[in-house]
Amino acid sequence: MFGFLKGVSTVSTTELSELLAEDIELLDVRSPAEYRSGHIAKAVNISLNKIDTYNGKGKPVYVICQSGMRSKKAAKALSKKGYDAINVRGGMAQWNGKVRGGK
Repeated sequence: MFGFLKGVSTVSTTELSELLAEDIELLDVRSPAEYRSGHIAKAVNISLNKIDTYNGKGKPVYVICQSGMRSKKAAKALSKKGYDAINVRGGMAQWNGKVRGGK
Protein backbone atom coordinates (compact mmCIF):
# COMPACT_ATOMS: atom_id res chain seq x y z
CA MET A 1 0.00 0.00 0.00
CA PHE A 2 1.17 3.47 -0.81
CA GLY A 3 -0.59 5.17 2.10
CA PHE A 4 1.90 8.03 2.11
CA LEU A 5 0.79 9.03 -1.39
CA LYS A 6 -2.87 9.52 -0.55
CA GLY A 7 -2.73 10.34 3.13
CA VAL A 8 -3.99 7.65 5.46
CA SER A 9 -5.12 4.14 4.56
CA THR A 10 -8.74 3.40 5.46
CA VAL A 11 -11.07 0.47 6.03
CA SER A 12 -14.85 0.41 6.39
CA THR A 13 -16.55 -0.74 9.59
CA THR A 14 -17.63 -3.87 7.67
CA GLU A 15 -14.00 -4.63 6.81
CA LEU A 16 -13.03 -3.98 10.43
CA SER A 17 -15.63 -6.47 11.69
CA GLU A 18 -13.99 -9.17 9.53
CA LEU A 19 -10.49 -8.18 10.70
CA LEU A 20 -11.49 -8.55 14.38
CA ALA A 21 -11.22 -12.34 13.99
CA GLU A 22 -7.46 -11.79 13.62
CA ASP A 23 -5.03 -10.55 16.25
CA ILE A 24 -5.22 -6.86 15.38
CA GLU A 25 -4.39 -3.71 17.31
CA LEU A 26 -7.43 -1.41 17.57
CA LEU A 27 -7.22 2.05 19.14
CA ASP A 28 -10.31 4.01 20.13
CA VAL A 29 -9.28 7.68 20.22
CA ARG A 30 -12.51 9.04 21.69
CA SER A 31 -12.65 10.53 25.18
CA PRO A 32 -12.68 8.10 28.13
CA ALA A 33 -16.36 8.97 28.75
CA GLU A 34 -17.29 8.18 25.12
CA TYR A 35 -15.29 4.94 25.32
CA ARG A 36 -17.08 3.86 28.52
CA SER A 37 -20.45 4.53 26.91
CA GLY A 38 -19.79 1.75 24.38
CA HIS A 39 -16.76 0.41 22.53
CA ILE A 40 -15.57 -2.57 20.50
CA ALA A 41 -14.28 -5.29 22.85
CA LYS A 42 -10.74 -5.37 21.37
CA ALA A 43 -10.36 -1.59 21.39
CA VAL A 44 -7.82 0.12 23.64
CA ASN A 45 -8.70 3.68 24.62
CA ILE A 46 -6.04 6.31 23.97
CA SER A 47 -7.75 9.65 23.45
CA LEU A 48 -6.56 11.76 20.52
CA ASN A 49 -4.79 14.27 22.80
CA LYS A 50 -2.64 11.41 24.18
CA ILE A 51 -1.92 9.64 20.88
CA ASP A 52 1.78 10.54 21.14
CA THR A 53 2.01 8.16 24.14
CA TYR A 54 1.08 5.14 22.01
CA ASN A 55 3.73 2.43 21.99
CA GLY A 56 2.74 -0.18 19.42
CA LYS A 57 3.84 -3.72 18.80
CA GLY A 58 5.05 -3.15 15.24
CA LYS A 59 1.93 -4.53 13.56
CA PRO A 60 -0.71 -2.50 11.72
CA VAL A 61 -2.87 -0.42 14.04
CA TYR A 62 -6.50 0.36 13.27
CA VAL A 63 -7.85 3.63 14.65
CA ILE A 64 -11.51 4.41 15.37
CA CYS A 65 -13.43 7.34 16.88
CA GLN A 66 -17.06 8.47 16.70
CA SER A 67 -17.23 9.66 13.07
CA GLY A 68 -13.79 9.12 11.55
CA MET A 69 -12.36 12.63 11.90
CA ARG A 70 -10.33 12.24 15.12
CA SER A 71 -9.18 8.78 14.07
CA LYS A 72 -7.94 10.19 10.77
CA LYS A 73 -5.88 12.79 12.67
CA ALA A 74 -4.57 10.08 15.01
CA ALA A 75 -3.71 7.76 12.11
CA LYS A 76 -1.78 10.59 10.41
CA ALA A 77 0.15 11.28 13.63
CA LEU A 78 0.94 7.57 14.07
CA SER A 79 2.01 7.26 10.42
CA LYS A 80 4.47 10.12 10.94
CA LYS A 81 5.94 8.12 13.85
CA GLY A 82 6.45 5.14 11.51
CA TYR A 83 3.37 3.05 12.35
CA ASP A 84 1.22 1.37 9.72
CA ALA A 85 -1.94 3.17 10.89
CA ILE A 86 -5.33 2.56 9.25
CA ASN A 87 -8.33 4.83 9.81
CA VAL A 88 -11.79 3.24 10.27
CA ARG A 89 -14.12 5.27 8.01
CA GLY A 90 -17.38 6.34 9.64
CA GLY A 91 -16.25 5.37 13.14
CA MET A 92 -18.57 4.12 15.84
CA ALA A 93 -21.48 5.98 14.18
CA GLN A 94 -21.26 3.40 11.35
CA TRP A 95 -20.41 0.39 13.55
CA ASN A 96 -23.15 -2.27 13.58
CA GLY A 97 -21.34 -4.91 15.61
CA LYS A 98 -21.35 -5.64 19.33
CA VAL A 99 -20.24 -3.00 21.78
CA ARG A 100 -19.17 -3.26 25.38
CA GLY A 101 -19.69 -0.62 28.05
CA GLY A 102 -17.34 0.26 30.87
CA LYS A 103 -13.54 0.15 30.86
